[in-house]
Amino acid sequence: MAGAGQDDPQLNDLFAELKSSATMAEAAGVEVQIWRLWSLSNDAAVDRMLAGGTAAMNHGGYDAALSSFNSVIELRPDFAEGWNKRATLYYLMGDYDRSIADVERTLALEPRHFGALAGLGLINIMLARHSEALAAFEAALAVHPHMPHAKRMVKRLRNLEDKSTI
Repeated sequence: MAGAGQDDPQLNDLFAELKSSATMAEAAGVEVQIWRLWSLSNDAAVDRMLAGGTAAMNHGGYDAALSSFNSVIELRPDFAEGWNKRATLYYLMGDYDRSIADVERTLALEPRHFGALAGLGLINIMLARHSEALAAFEAALAVHPHMPHAKRMVKRLRNLEDKSTI
């Protein structure tokens, strides 16, 4: 559906602006706009379910969040942010295989999803797959060059790599 979530035509310009931002402060406002667009499905009921699931997840209500995100995905399987939120929930629950599967679906729908890419990096760290984690964080930085957490993780993983080759 044009104009919804990852298909919003404004995103191309926002991603170009994000990539050309000189500082994190400059990029921060663009990032907020991207997240806002990603969170809109063009269906008010789905948007409410996503928001409710996110609130439940943020307060430890994992069962309620899972129910909400499953409903979002059932109603809008083409909505990347539904998959991304459930991937985040599975990560928090320690279900890394399901989290990876949902990240992959998110990225199939929105390859520029820097949040999903960074999440994939975190999952791979938990699974002690450091080279895969590094690749995921570097991919996130290719889209969002000022992403602070990804920058820190790339530095740490490169240091770890350097120490293991000594």
